Amino acid sequence: MTSTATTFTFRPLDPLKDAELLHGWVTHPKAAFWMMQDARLEDVERAYMEIAADPYHHALLGLSDGEPAFLVERYDPAQRELVGLYEPEPGDVGMHFLVAPTDTPVHGFTRAVITAVMAHLFADPETRRVVVEPDVRNKAVHALNEAVGFVPEREIRKPEKRALLSFCTRERFERAVAA
Repeated sequence: MTSTATTFTFRPLDPLKDAELLHGWVTHPKAAFWMMQDARLEDVERAYMEIAADPYHHALLGLSDGEPAFLVERYDPAQRELVGLYEPEPGDVGMHFLVAPTDTPVHGFTRAVITAVMAHLFADPETRRVVVEPDVRNKAVHALNEAVGFVPEREIRKPEKRALLSFCTRERFERAVAA
């Protein structure tokens, strides 16, 4: 981490105004697991317009000290992404996150981002458990997930990938960040 504390904030993503910024992020080689490597700007606009219109899926732009630094998607896994692939429980919230690529990485930044994302999700008293389904090959995100309290349950087959279904309860998250 840097010597000064970073302040993270969240705002709703504006699919049109933020599309150019997002396009640079999701097509970057470091975002290969986001599966939008060949997306055109219009594809990014369309994808996030669809999310903006979806009552079960929301996109947020994460800011670090006021500057765009990461993307968060929150979804209802009983309605999107994981329908029929596991037994949802009341209070389950699905999540994806993507940290903006940088030429000057800051040690611990991505872990700070996922911690802030989880705290944001659990700030909603209705959220009892966060569900993720990263690609089984994405070892870096598995380690990050484990660091904030996720426990892998099993591999699942999604149309676009083999995924590692993992869960994090509020209690596991609180224990992980207190350690």
